Amino acid sequence: MTKRFVSELVAGGALDEVFMLAQRAMAHKKDGNPFLNVTLSDRTGQIKGVVWDQVERIAAAVAEGDFVHVRAQVGEYRGSLQLVIKDMVRVPADQVDAGDFLAVTTRDVGKMFDRLKEMTARMQTPHLKALFEAFWTDDAFVADYTRAPAAKLMHHAYIGGLLEHTLSMAILSELIAGHYSGVDRDMLLAGVILHDVGKTRELEYTRRIDYTDEGRLLSHIIIGLSMLDEKLKQVPDFPDVQAHLLKHMIVSHHGERAFGSPEPPKTIEAVLLNYIDEMDSRVNSIREYVAQDPSDGSWTPYHRLLERHFYKGPGNSDAG
Repeated sequence: MTKRFVSELVAGGALDEVFMLAQRAMAHKKDGNPFLNVTLSDRTGQIKGVVWDQVERIAAAVAEGDFVHVRAQVGEYRGSLQLVIKDMVRVPADQVDAGDFLAVTTRDVGKMFDRLKEMTARMQTPHLKALFEAFWTDDAFVADYTRAPAAKLMHHAYIGGLLEHTLSMAILSELIAGHYSGVDRDMLLAGVILHDVGKTRELEYTRRIDYTDEGRLLSHIIIGLSMLDEKLKQVPDFPDVQAHLLKHMIVSHHGERAFGSPEPPKTIEAVLLNYIDEMDSRVNSIREYVAQDPSDGSWTPYHRLLERHFYKGPGNSDAG
């Protein structure tokens, strides 16, 4: 049977399908009776749902992260699709195709990784070149680094997203380093490649994209520093000053304390890293938002976080 994805659902029809149970929360009506709010997902997106009947039985049978077989009616609530769920039961993981539930980069992962390795192989700084040899010969790390998403929701939130984001930034860093005099090209490239390395452990991405316990407790910045320290021990006589500068790039890449960086950027390379990261992540998130808009108009719906509509071009207009 052909799977019906979230992106294909329309109001007014019945639904009998398997999804990932991304979130669940028990609540109570005014009369004290319980109901269950859920969020279901697949590789195309998420949809909210509510369970009004047999709430306790269904809640006891499923947990967040489970694959669930759902029988429901597709309706609308406050302008968005919502499922009124009649029944929901757990489905064993070996009975589903995991590819239906996690979005994957459209780029060739092998080619992207080969290009990134080629860029580090051209480094002129021996200790940085040796550092990346230590990373690239760690098979377990490479498996995680080439599979991890770059975020849970905001940008490059799909399998291979971290590698795609990093390579894009690496290409930008070479162009920018060639434009400004006095930029340490190797340090900038090293910071680009390692700035989000902690996301390989901050995020869980086997069944769904979500935060690990380690990720919630420490954040990818702290995890990234720890991972860097582990590899620095494998490079004899790595200069202390260079180690501090590289760690500073990880620490400061969000740009401001308000955005999660313990320190703001204090070197030219760290400043450039922050702007390159912001530019690449912002362009990707806007492109994803525009691509996911199903309307035929020239403008997207209002983007609450960025506080604006985005123009899609005259080719999308109903006029004419």
